[in-house]
Amino acid sequence: MPKPYDLPPLGDLACFEAAARNLSFKLASSEMNVTPAAVSHRIRALEHELGQLLFTRHYRGVELTEAGALLFVSLQRGFETISDTVARIRTLHDRTGVTISATTAMSGLWLTPRLAAFWKSFPDVAISQVVQDSGKTVGADLSINYGDPERETDETRILFRDRILALGTRHFAEAHGIRNLSDMLKVPLVHTLSADNAWTGWPEWFDTLGWPAPRGPGFTLNNYLISLQAAEDHIGAVLGWEGLVGTFLNSGRLVQLVPEAMESPFPFYLRIHARASANARLFADWLAEHDHHP
Repeated sequence: MPKPYDLPPLGDLACFEAAARNLSFKLASSEMNVTPAAVSHRIRALEHELGQLLFTRHYRGVELTEAGALLFVSLQRGFETISDTVARIRTLHDRTGVTISATTAMSGLWLTPRLAAFWKSFPDVAISQVVQDSGKTVGADLSINYGDPERETDETRILFRDRILALGTRHFAEAHGIRNLSDMLKVPLVHTLSADNAWTGWPEWFDTLGWPAPRGPGFTLNNYLISLQAAEDHIGAVLGWEGLVGTFLNSGRLVQLVPEAMESPFPFYLRIHARASANARLFADWLAEHDHHP
């Protein structure tokens, strides 16, 4: 019966690849757990079948011939493709679960409270959260971002787009005599800055409302959840996205300091990564289509 791919024995090819990668029969034998004589025998058999020398033998080692180099490059490409496929197959048993990446604030204030409602409808789908405030997340099916979804090459879903409010404690408002927007220009402000999350800042907020940049003292943090905590501790006023700060407003932990508000320039959106499973897409659609308040 003819060979379907007209290939030499795969064991000989694997042995050759190890010897070519290491440029050593001895290292290849150690890697493959056989004797150097066995490696030499397999490669001679491969050379005989191909009718070409694959190595130039020297006293202190071996070098690839032109034919050997050609075969080595081809085998490497093939083995890399096979390796990628095997890695994907090995993780297939895990693909029923969903991994989603979000900032500390987005996870704690918006995502986690909604999981209970999702699990009522889909109790068999396991969700893993990766809380990431900086850097790129590797291995996630989904990620939640604030910014322009048009910049993404992956598929996206808009989650919400809302108003940005000036928030603080009642004690803070009374201590600084805040009655109108002009009073906000001089009070301490909490700024949230992050290289990886384009949080809208106070200067932009005032400018959008037609006011000059604030002149009061600033307190800068790189974590929005901690910025909210700082405002709770009366350190300064903080900007609040309505979709995120509902629990703070409903409980009275923070209050809206002035009635003016800015329409958010960006939405919070979901990025569906290329590796996303069917369950990840199910979860993405559910998050985008259901406005479940915790």
